[in-house]
Amino acid sequence: MEWIQRLIIALPVLLIAITFHELAHGYVAYRLGDPTAKNQGRLTLNPIKHLDALGTLTLIVTQIIGWAKPVPVDYRYFANPKRDMMWVALAGPAANFTLACVFAVIFHAMKDMQVSADAMVYMYPIFLMVQMGVIINLALGIFNLIPIPPLDGGRILVSLLPDRQAYQVARIEPYGFFIILALLFFGGTQKVIWPLIQTFRLLLGV
Repeated sequence: MEWIQRLIIALPVLLIAITFHELAHGYVAYRLGDPTAKNQGRLTLNPIKHLDALGTLTLIVTQIIGWAKPVPVDYRYFANPKRDMMWVALAGPAANFTLACVFAVIFHAMKDMQVSADAMVYMYPIFLMVQMGVIINLALGIFNLIPIPPLDGGRILVSLLPDRQAYQVARIEPYGFFIILALLFFGGTQKVIWPLIQTFRLLLGV
C-alpha cells in the first residue's frame, strides 16, 4: 500500500521530468537546424509522445532504472555536428536541473505558508510531490550525465574527445546498457549517484 501511495505521488512528477528532458533534446536540435523531432511531433508537452512502454514499466517495477523514447536527432543538419550534438545532449540534464530548482523554490514557498490543520490534509500530498520533484529531477539529471553511451554523458564525452578517442568511446554504445546495469548492480547508485543527489538537495535546502 505504501509503495502504491509513493508511486501515485511520484508519477506526475516523473512524467514532467521525462517530458521536459526529451523536449529539451528535441528543441535544442531544432534550434540548431534539425527538424526531425518537430516533424515527428516530439516538440510537445504531451508525455505520451515521449514514453516508452517497456522503459516505463521497468522503472515502476525496479524504481531504479527506466528509459523514455529517445528523441530522433539527425546530425547531418548541424553546421558543426560534433559540437552541436554536445549541446543537444546537455539540454536534457540541464532541463532536469532547472526543474529541480523550480520545485525547490515551490518547496520553500509551501514550507513557509501558514495553513490550517484541515488545509494541511490536502496540502501535504502536494508538498511531498514537490519534494519528490526535486529528488527525481536531480536523479534523472545526474544519472544521464554518467559518461557511458548511450546516456547523455557518453555523448557529451564523445563530443569533447579527439576524433580517434571519440570513435573508441562511441563503439561502446551497443554494450552501454549492460555496463550501466552492472554499475547499478554493484552499487553504483549507492556509492556515486545517491551521494550526489543528497549533496545537491542540501544545496537547494530540500
